[in-house]
Amino acid sequence: MDARISNLAAQIAQALNARGQTLAIVESSAGGLINAAMVAVPGASAYYLGGCVIYTPKSRQGLLGIDELNMSGFRSASEPYASMIAERVRSKCGATWGLGETGASGPTGNRYGDAAGHACFAVRGPVDAVVTLETRSSDREANMHTFACHALELLLTCVERA
Repeated sequence: MDARISNLAAQIAQALNARGQTLAIVESSAGGLINAAMVAVPGASAYYLGGCVIYTPKSRQGLLGIDELNMSGFRSASEPYASMIAERVRSKCGATWGLGETGASGPTGNRYGDAAGHACFAVRGPVDAVVTLETRSSDREANMHTFACHALELLLTCVERA
């Protein structure tokens, strides 16, 4: 794991522990890097309640209980969808904070028309936030690391503002 991601995870862990708060994560195109970063911090069981990688409609329904009816009016890799999955994982795990990430890591775009390097991030909790990132890169691994870093930066900003 790169040092920037590890450093952000450690800062988030410290902030959550200081506040007695908890976190649940759902990610897609970051492929588990966000969850792994938070679990890698010693003492993660004090603040990390769980997380998942949602990569298909089948996993979205099985892990988050979001079916086609719930998806009406939504498309994956969008800000409203990122917000919905962040709230869903937060509420299902009973966490203070929910973090959601969805996008297209590359080397090609997704079936929704988003180019490689497109990702949306949402935080739901005492402070809500949602943002979109466009790296304009087709480098899958670099995008995955960039997405994880950006998601953690957004979460840290929200936790510190709460």
